[in-house]
Amino acid sequence: MALISKGDFVRDPWRRLADEEAFPENGKLIVSYERLDNALKARGANGDIGVFIDNTLEIDKLTPALPKLGLIAIAFPSFADGRGFSLARLVRREGYRGELRASGRLLADQYAHALGCGFDTIEIPDDLAQRQDETQWRAAIRVHQRTYQRGYISSGSILDARRKATQ
Repeated sequence: MALISKGDFVRDPWRRLADEEAFPENGKLIVSYERLDNALKARGANGDIGVFIDNTLEIDKLTPALPKLGLIAIAFPSFADGRGFSLARLVRREGYRGELRASGRLLADQYAHALGCGFDTIEIPDDLAQRQDETQWRAAIRVHQRTYQRGYISSGSILDARRKATQ
């Protein structure tokens, strides 16, 4: 899997743990939602635990664990399935400040929207990374510098800029 941060392909400091693997003593781990409670008990809530969740998970089920997590990875099974964007907004509205990652078959064209919904990083399969290289992801950030909706990456919306200009 390729990890994209600020338009660049970067090394992933997190390791995704398979459900059958034992918890290692150290390192940043991403576990499935089903293993989250056991991971937090085994390793504590020091920010080294992340969770991989389906885009259909109800936010209420995750809310108690939010302050203990260093990363939340939301599944995107298809570029046409946008439920992960809505879930990301809900996670941010609940006050989560850690790394929020979109994981799956996202396209560079969706990057600006993902950032606006609160995602920090995007994880895509290697075959997709070969078809859409870093130049496409970097260019996707610059396509829409301002939007009508307030998001998590901009300093304000188009409407906010207009209000400031008339003051």
